[in-house]
Amino acid sequence: MLDSTTEQNLSGLKEDLKKMENSNKKESMANILFKIDALKFGVHQLQNGKASPYYVDLRVIPSFPDAFHEICDFYDQTITKQTGLKNFDRIAAIPLAGIPFASQIAYNLKKPFLYVRKGIELSGRDRRVEGVLASGDKVLLVDDLVMTGLTLKNAADAVRAEGGVVTEAVVFLDREEGGAELLVKNGIKLHSLLKISDVASALFEMGAIDRESLKAIQKQVKKP
Repeated sequence: MLDSTTEQNLSGLKEDLKKMENSNKKESMANILFKIDALKFGVHQLQNGKASPYYVDLRVIPSFPDAFHEICDFYDQTITKQTGLKNFDRIAAIPLAGIPFASQIAYNLKKPFLYVRKGIELSGRDRRVEGVLASGDKVLLVDDLVMTGLTLKNAADAVRAEGGVVTEAVVFLDREEGGAELLVKNGIKLHSLLKISDVASALFEMGAIDRESLKAIQKQVKKP
């Protein structure tokens, strides 16, 4: 159940989405993430045990159809402009959070959809990728966010082990903690729709977060 603050924030969500076309889209999306409670500030402990001054849960986005539609459209535009539809044959999702985004994007762009199976060892005989994948197929990886880049790197290894070719990946949010650099070392160019430093700056300008929260996030960002 949504709390009262989130419900109040949602009242203006459709209006914000309508304004997107006439404003900075990245700033509008940062505001939407804040309004749907996908982005929370304050000290949080991540699954890897690391403390973070903010918490991102993009898994809630598909529960808000208007926001989900706009974000998937933003993915489509970014992929079309930065990657080019002729430069990949298939789209592969990173489970679990990347699946709803990747499946919708694949449908929108009329590309075959795959997903990488979670927890399958590369040395085993089990199939690592679900879907039709032929040797030499160029596969675009899609996930919701990137932190260290290890999850995307492992997914690329799995696709490559099945004969696919991976040179690019797309995420909605880059936490800027070394993920892009790790992927480059493994032959993968990362495209991100948003960077956490830009999101924090936009929210600070809107008055949604204070300077202390802004500085905490900027300190968390790993400089390349």
